[in-house]
Amino acid sequence: MQHILILNIGSSSIKYTLFDNETPVLKGYMERVSDYDQGIRQIIAEIEIHKLKVDAIGHRVVHGGTHSKPVLINANKIKELENISELAPLHNIPEVTGIKICMKLFNAPQVAVFDTAFHHTIPEKAYTYAIPSSIAKKYKIRRYGFHGTSHKYVSHEAAKMMSKPIGKTKIITCHLGNGCSISAIKNGKSIETSMGFTPLEGLVMGTRSGDIDPAIVTFIQNKEKINSAMVEKMLNKESGLLGICGMTDMRDIYESNKKEARLAEDVFCHRAIKYIGAYAAAMDGVDSIVFTGGIGEHAWWIRDKILSNLRYLGVRYSRKNNKSGKPRISSFSSRVWVFVISTNEELMMCRETRKLIWENRK
Repeated sequence: MQHILILNIGSSSIKYTLFDNETPVLKGYMERVSDYDQGIRQIIAEIEIHKLKVDAIGHRVVHGGTHSKPVLINANKIKELENISELAPLHNIPEVTGIKICMKLFNAPQVAVFDTAFHHTIPEKAYTYAIPSSIAKKYKIRRYGFHGTSHKYVSHEAAKMMSKPIGKTKIITCHLGNGCSISAIKNGKSIETSMGFTPLEGLVMGTRSGDIDPAIVTFIQNKEKINSAMVEKMLNKESGLLGICGMTDMRDIYESNKKEARLAEDVFCHRAIKYIGAYAAAMDGVDSIVFTGGIGEHAWWIRDKILSNLRYLGVRYSRKNNKSGKPRISSFSSRVWVFVISTNEELMMCRETRKLIWENRK
């Protein structure tokens, strides 16, 4: 089992990487995709031009419902994924469409790798919402969490950098990009994460509101005379950084002189600081804080604002190293390691895909 194709199919895009063992030998990103069949056929043509092959395919699936690990895809599994697509329609519907096309075009085993799977170790006290249990059970309403593949990858990398077994660590991972989430990972297992039933909960994001008072939803509906779908669109597509200052790119916000831009930065960082503090408490301490994602890796000023409020945890860091984006930015006097680690979800998906197929061949 050598060549594994990893596909990340979005609402209008296809990102792909072909691995030879764990080495990427072909990768690409297609935007404004309106015909997934045509797009995937283009990928096949590219693979053939380079005289490569595909032994297996790993698909990124954002919402896996109650799945706690990757699964081999068959007709029954596709039906299951279609049934839970309403939990993340913007992601799961195109992903399932792409899976169906690949099942038709490839003669190779295929695996669904779920963003939610890593978070299935979260204890009941942390994933339970305080709503009527009959409703929660009927509709499977609970905290699922997302970005699991990224959180898993960078936490394992952080453990290596600390020269500690992953099973003896307390790590807070901050995946900050257009979508943002923070996770508490104790002894290699996720025990808390900021995204919830959907990716809307938690931190302030590019266009998502993150945490709000639930009563705001009905208040806006009544005042604006709009339906729930319109409020949902507002909270997912018109809120977050965009809602506060009219911009979503943190670089544009940093360069802006508008007071709304400074407020957007402050609100973004304040929310992250609160979650980091809460997760340090949930784990009874923290060994390492990791920043990843587009903002986490490149926006040094955001890291600076967040870290300057964590001195009570024993965090000490080098502003010079932070600005240069070195992997380790904590000082030698710091009680907490602080890292900037580039996430590699594709590599983690490749490993998960190979592992599952190998186990099923034994």
